[in-house]
Amino acid sequence: MMSQVIEIKVPDIGDFKDVDVIELLVKVGDTVAVDDALMTLESDKASMDIPSSHAGVVKELKIAPGAKASQGTVICLMEVVG
Repeated sequence: MMSQVIEIKVPDIGDFKDVDVIELLVKVGDTVAVDDALMTLESDKASMDIPSSHAGVVKELKIAPGAKASQGTVICLMEVVG
């Protein structure tokens, strides 16, 4: 099976834009499953964990705590098999 590196992005999180990234829950080299939490975002209304859309190994983080994230923001690069 071939592996490929893909971008994991923030999914549709409703009506939120430019939400604060509070915490990254994964690091480079971590193996994650689908729906594992990747990071925590916090708006003035709520905090939410952003789940992974794919299973694989985190190769590179593209965002850091203190940054702002919106739908489509790249969270990390992940090596997936398939």
